[in-house]
Amino acid sequence: MSGFSGRRLMGLVYKESLQVVRDPSAILVTFVLPTVMMLVFAFALSLDQKHVPIGVVLENDGADAHALAAAFASTEYFDVTPARDRREVAPRVVAGDLRGFVVIAQDFDTRMRQRDRTALVQIVTDGSQPNTANFVAAYSRAVVATWLSSRDGAQAAPPVSLEARFWFNGEVNSRNYLIPGSIAIVMTLIGTLLTALVVAREWERGTMEAVMSTPASVFEILLGKLLPYFGLGLAAAAGCTLLATLAFDVPLRGSPFALFVLTSAFLIPALGQGLVISTATHSQFVASQLAAFAGFLPAFMLSGFLFEINSMPGWLQVVTYMVPARYFVASLQTVFLAGDVWDQFLPSIAAMLAIGAFFFAIVARSTRKTLDF
Repeated sequence: MSGFSGRRLMGLVYKESLQVVRDPSAILVTFVLPTVMMLVFAFALSLDQKHVPIGVVLENDGADAHALAAAFASTEYFDVTPARDRREVAPRVVAGDLRGFVVIAQDFDTRMRQRDRTALVQIVTDGSQPNTANFVAAYSRAVVATWLSSRDGAQAAPPVSLEARFWFNGEVNSRNYLIPGSIAIVMTLIGTLLTALVVAREWERGTMEAVMSTPASVFEILLGKLLPYFGLGLAAAAGCTLLATLAFDVPLRGSPFALFVLTSAFLIPALGQGLVISTATHSQFVASQLAAFAGFLPAFMLSGFLFEINSMPGWLQVVTYMVPARYFVASLQTVFLAGDVWDQFLPSIAAMLAIGAFFFAIVARSTRKTLDF
């Protein structure tokens, strides 16, 4: 077999590009699927809790009790159902109509006169949904604390005034960091699915063996197949970025160059994983199932996109280091919200390239064994 030939490589790239143009599924995976997934992530996935239905049981008729009940009703985070007895709202919590209720008890006036006001109200939440229950409990305490502060403010000014400031996402809008993270999830599925399906299809049709019988080396064949899909992956990333910034108003504080470098580094392990799947299965159906199982699910669950990695068990945190999306999610959130932080980007890029090299080493070795190269 002869050495590397740029002419053969360009011929393989041209042949693969023609196949991409003639294949509607590749266009759908590249442009339609990202748009649909981004819309789903943007509108169906949100960590911003507002208008949570709760009950406020007012057992005391004093002025302070009515003022506190009004404070609950005036916030946009709760939709309040007023009641006079907890037996009116408890069945609705059991039925799921309310997420909890706050009881302003009959002895509220007595509790207000006490020096220690740690138990002014009783908060009952629906523990079947822990995140919502924690929100209801925490924000209910915040409403009470805010009301007390405003009530006692005229009597004694606090010696220290605390002002909260949030860096990078001043509005504390979950969409601003969920959408950059969702781009990583979308790119994982696209990169893995593109190569897994297309190469598996060639194995099924027998055209892959025909290509392998040519003088082209394994490296040329793999590179010739990857370059067109690498370009499609970059196009999909550009489309997702435009959708995020123009349609969803997510700020992009970093440079397009940093975004290009990060996406390019991530596509290498994503495409490599697709090649590993297609080489191992030689079946489009099995390849599509493995692409979802081995690509999408780890990226969704173990990348830090939704669940904090630090809160996972220790052994699972070790597993996340082999998930390329772990590095891409953090890098995308940084480039969108903070800007170009190359001290954080460079280790992530190195990790993604290392994982990609591992995948390509597996593909090269298994291809040689299968076809006696």
